Amino acid sequence: MTTGSPGSGPHAVQDFYPDDAAHCYGCGRLNAVGLRIRTFWEGDETVTRFTPASHHTAIPGSVYGGMVASLIDCHGTGSASGAALREEGREIGDGPSPRFVTAALKVDFLKPTPLGPELEVRGRIVEIKGRKIVVESTLSADGVVTAKGQVVAVRIREDPPE
Repeated sequence: MTTGSPGSGPHAVQDFYPDDAAHCYGCGRLNAVGLRIRTFWEGDETVTRFTPASHHTAIPGSVYGGMVASLIDCHGTGSASGAALREEGREIGDGPSPRFVTAALKVDFLKPTPLGPELEVRGRIVEIKGRKIVVESTLSADGVVTAKGQVVAVRIREDPPE
């Protein structure tokens, strides 16, 4: 499993989520039993790497579909946060990362995802429109794409509407 904090190596978007929004099971750095996935920029793509544990199984040798969907989901909201930072002319770590929630999630399971190798989720931003950002992602194991997905992410309002 990949974990970290703002002081340990490259900075991930999730490292800078505000404390009151950092408890997500998938990507919350403050969730002690969560996955704590981390999203980074690599050029114009975002990337998350995660190695599932044996208890993330569906049938022997395969990762369960909910895990695959969770990785695509949290990678998508993290990617949206990174895209919003770039749109604002900021880098990861230049203040808090904006927090997004999932408005829609679509996952296509192309083939079984093997349990054992590190999984890589790569995302690209396909639309930015106001508070909405659309991210398309692929999930691969050992270089073989096993799932693809799309996340429609919506930025949480910092000030609640009156």
